[in-house]
Amino acid sequence: MSGARTGVGPRVGVDLSVVIPAYNEERRLGPTLDAIVSHLTATEAAETWEVLVVDDGSTDGTREVVAAVTERDARVQLIRGGPRNRGKGHALRLGVCASYGRRVLLTDADLAAPIDELELLDKALSDGHAAAIGSREAAGARIERRQHRLRENLGRAGNLLIRGLVVPGIRDTQCGFKLFDGDRAREAFAASRLDGFGIDVEILRHFRRAGWSVAEVPIRWSHQPGSKIRARDYAHVLGELATLKGRSVRSAARSVRPADVLAVTVFLLMAVALYAGRWIDPNGRYLPDSLQDQNQWEWFFAVTADNVTHLRNPLFTDLQGFPDGVNLMANTVMLGLSVPLTPVTLALGPAVTLGLVMTLGLAATAAAWYRLFVGRLVRHRGAAFTGAALAAFAPPMVSHANAHPNFIVLFMIPLIVEQSLRLCAGTRTVRDGVVLGLMAAYQIFLGEEPLLLAAMGMLLFAAAYGAVRPDVARAAWRPLLKGLGVAVLTTLPLVAFFLSWQFFGPQSYKNIEHGDNAGNSPLALLSFAERSLLAGDARRADALSLNPTEQNAFYGWPLVLLALGIVVRLWERPLVKALGFTAVAAAVLSLGPEIRLPQTDLVVPGPWALLADRPLFESVIEGRVAMVCAPVLGMLLALAFAQLARVPGFGTRYVGFLAIALALLPIVPAPLKSQERPEVPAFIADGTWRRYVDTEAGETLVPVPLPDPGNAEALHWQTTARFGFRMPGGYYNGPYGEDRAGIYGAVPRHTSALLREVRHTGRTPVIGEAWQAQARKDFAYWHAGALVLRPQYYDEQLRATVDKLVGRPGRWVGGVWVWDLHEGD
Repeated sequence: MSGARTGVGPRVGVDLSVVIPAYNEERRLGPTLDAIVSHLTATEAAETWEVLVVDDGSTDGTREVVAAVTERDARVQLIRGGPRNRGKGHALRLGVCASYGRRVLLTDADLAAPIDELELLDKALSDGHAAAIGSREAAGARIERRQHRLRENLGRAGNLLIRGLVVPGIRDTQCGFKLFDGDRAREAFAASRLDGFGIDVEILRHFRRAGWSVAEVPIRWSHQPGSKIRARDYAHVLGELATLKGRSVRSAARSVRPADVLAVTVFLLMAVALYAGRWIDPNGRYLPDSLQDQNQWEWFFAVTADNVTHLRNPLFTDLQGFPDGVNLMANTVMLGLSVPLTPVTLALGPAVTLGLVMTLGLAATAAAWYRLFVGRLVRHRGAAFTGAALAAFAPPMVSHANAHPNFIVLFMIPLIVEQSLRLCAGTRTVRDGVVLGLMAAYQIFLGEEPLLLAAMGMLLFAAAYGAVRPDVARAAWRPLLKGLGVAVLTTLPLVAFFLSWQFFGPQSYKNIEHGDNAGNSPLALLSFAERSLLAGDARRADALSLNPTEQNAFYGWPLVLLALGIVVRLWERPLVKALGFTAVAAAVLSLGPEIRLPQTDLVVPGPWALLADRPLFESVIEGRVAMVCAPVLGMLLALAFAQLARVPGFGTRYVGFLAIALALLPIVPAPLKSQERPEVPAFIADGTWRRYVDTEAGETLVPVPLPDPGNAEALHWQTTARFGFRMPGGYYNGPYGEDRAGIYGAVPRHTSALLREVRHTGRTPVIGEAWQAQARKDFAYWHAGALVLRPQYYDEQLRATVDKLVGRPGRWVGGVWVWDLHEGD
């Protein structure tokens, strides 16, 4: 029967399948098989390889040659392709589809590429590529015996046409020495249609469209007499490929698997579960661990929608911080989402928009990591899911999920990583560079600090990988630098105006100081975060972090030990070495410029000191660098999971998966805490405030005390009133002093500082004429129409203070105390 195996060979547990198409190869096939069997016997485990020779209608003694080898070694088998010759493509399709190997090597019967070059291709697969093709044209290739010059030039011309029309960027499509991931090869060949030499290009095209990474590896090659392909056959290849043009072939390789749909669905359910407390009542629930950030971010989305609706500058507003205003571009308002989501904000309110952004953004980030892991790292869907879940839902991400959408909506980062890897291949440098530039520009409008941290992580990985694989670094650095140059030239025109506004526009600032303890404690890397379901320790997490939104480490000692074990066990893989270095380097950098050794008074300099005062880095909370570890640990976990899935022994798999479960269970996140948010006073909600504030005359409403990073509920009043009034104070980043250092909130004035002190201490100060005169100056500076005090802690002391400052008591109106500053004018 056509395609059937002859002889008995291994059907399961095969690590490598070698597929050789043969048509009248009686003379060359014997030495080729001897060389392959000898090499595999010396380098591969005894029961983990097979050689499949596909006879494509030979009329000579090809089958007898194979039979003789099979008698000596049953791992060499013959597949009958039929009574007549149908072409190389037909033979390869039969052989690949009949194979069982985890890897599949295609090689020609003449062995023009020596079998020991397999090691080079195997390294590429170990580094996460789905296919590695031997190339005679890539830099570093060695041609030991050339074809006739005319035939070589005609072949190159034909190959140039193929590259330009079908698979741009791959230099050598027709070399017969290729190594594939076995499952992907079987899927692609099963979906192929061509029977001739065009099969090589069709398969590469298939891999390209599926998003599977293909590495072009320089090899040794020697022309062998009796080659079956002629220069004119390149025209036949183009003819075959033309028959595919216009077809819409939905191959299994391109279709979305049910496992992929399931993974994305589970990611979405995980995100919804995390925010379940808020989704009960999006407009009426608040995340207390967000401190005042939920108020701030809802305000950011609302003010952007208001600016877009009224055709105002989306980069600036004076609705809070009046009269100085707020540089919105310098405050990470996520224009990349807040602008396109304006209709949602107007229709459903900023609280719903923020909830959607954080829930869907978190799920999309996990899905993006999953896509990257499947395409570049592992083919096992369970392994990719586990790694992506850790990358997106690690404790630092859950901490920021309380309050910082710019640090959890990171779906662009895996895409940027993937695009950067494409540049290293040097296939379509300009096109890939342009795409990378567009991606980077969009990420800038989602969050610049995450892009900076991602760039740091990629640089650490590139340095480590280049050190362990200098051959890859030599081949990749030119196209990578060229592509990055193209990316920069693409990005700059798109963002130059916005960045100039951010750094030099009104209310811009130089840098923000975060204090001397913004780095992580070494103990934080080994401890558990507050929202870890089984092992959360709120008291310890609070002692080791700035606040609940900045628990930037807390991976837990079981996961750290597991990661160490994975690195040791898979140390021979260059990818693992580079990932291990990246994780350690990011963790050490996150400790800050000075590292205090636990349980001692010893302080040693940290490497972050080299970056702390540099532009851009000076505003980074250094503890956040540990967030780089989340996707790195996810990658290590995915590699270990995939490795365990291939282990034949049940006991080893059981112990390995148990170790993974024990490392992950303690850090499974609990749903974020939520509570009912304070109701907006009727004075604001029903519009009573309009009788006291003349907005036409430019007057403002002044909450008592003025809103600041510690008490920003008034921002919620303002969004409820649809920005009908302006107000001084606020929660944002702005400049302070002549050196324009960044601070949180508005520049304090005497009266605002006084009211803040009363709120914190509950002590009523002595108010004399000097304080009253100063208050009148500040009220005039703020263009105040009315002062408003809602019930709160120490409200009696605040009311008494304002009574003295204004010179008359306030009135109880609509659930608040109001001082109408027009009275007595």
